[in-house]
Amino acid sequence: MSLLRICASLQGAPRQCRWALVGPGLAPVTGEGPLAQLPQRVERVQLVLQAADVLITRARLPHSARRRAGSVLAYAVEEETVGEPDANQVSWLGRAADADALAVADRRGLKAWREALGTAGIRGYEVHCESLMLPWTPREWSLAWNGRDGFVRSGEFEGAATDCGDRQTPPLSLRLLLEEAIARNQMPESIAIYEFGTDIPADAAPDLDTWQRELGVALRRGGIWDARTAPPDAGVSLAQERQPWGITPAALTRLRPAAWIAGLALILHALALIADWSLLATEQRSLRRQMEARFRSAFPDAVAVVDPALQMRRKLADARHAAGQPDSSDFLPMFEKIAVALKELPSGGLRIAAYENGRMTLELAALDEAGVRRIVAKLLQAGVLVEPPAAATRGGAATVILSVRSS
Repeated sequence: MSLLRICASLQGAPRQCRWALVGPGLAPVTGEGPLAQLPQRVERVQLVLQAADVLITRARLPHSARRRAGSVLAYAVEEETVGEPDANQVSWLGRAADADALAVADRRGLKAWREALGTAGIRGYEVHCESLMLPWTPREWSLAWNGRDGFVRSGEFEGAATDCGDRQTPPLSLRLLLEEAIARNQMPESIAIYEFGTDIPADAAPDLDTWQRELGVALRRGGIWDARTAPPDAGVSLAQERQPWGITPAALTRLRPAAWIAGLALILHALALIADWSLLATEQRSLRRQMEARFRSAFPDAVAVVDPALQMRRKLADARHAAGQPDSSDFLPMFEKIAVALKELPSGGLRIAAYENGRMTLELAALDEAGVRRIVAKLLQAGVLVEPPAAATRGGAATVILSVRSS
């Protein structure tokens, strides 16, 4: 996985930066220049902040507040930052001994870098601090030193920038950190000193013997270190910055042919639907004209034809009655079909059967939904039409009412 590391400072305008491109099995490629010249098409991006731009402190937080970020956590470190809480972005790093480790960075500076990187085509990236990218092992601290000042990593989630020192004098802030560690019974067994920077004087390396006497802890040289070329899994992510989703002009240009094709397909689909509806409407009108013609040929004395199918059924029923023959919509033929469909109904299941004008209303004892579906299916198989059942309450008991008519 290709990784682009961008070293940033929140103190100035984000115009230029130092960067490194790290890939598996390849030597890191480093560079420096404007953001517009950053490598593109990388799989992972890290924005590495200077140690002086990030304050790492401790606080005791409720468990529900640890995963939050921004102004909510900013109030927990208000006394440490001595400023408006909304001016800082605070991230929870993890547990450090019996407290919570928090990282504090300037919100305005982070916003400026987010906008500048978005202009350069970088939409999502991780935020890291160089002090937490130093090598670290339990019971040993790591100090990055450029001959004048540096930064120290004192724990998995703890680190800080140091003040000035020289070859014979260790920085005062490092002594204070060691005194705090002694008070917490967390004194390191040793400190590894790494050289970093490109303009380190030849005689700027600290005198280990003198520093050891001043600090009271064993020192060792760790070699040369550079945050840009650190291992890909080094450090602790402070935040995951993601730009709002958007389409760049270049992407719009590439998507324009697909948009034309999609628009043409929608137009063709709409035309096909209109043609299908027109054809169906024409067929419906043709069938109705045929039904009206057949009805008028069978009953030429009819004054008006409103519903030829219904009028034909009624005329047919009248003709059967005139000939002394029963019609399927009469009570006895319809009740015979219903009786066959309800023969498996338990005793007392049919409470009321009411007949009027070719329609029968059945009131059944309370049935579950599956039982109602079975009864409706049997009625349909018997050759009658069933309207959707309705539930009612009669005499304190729930009932099901079915309206049935001849097909």
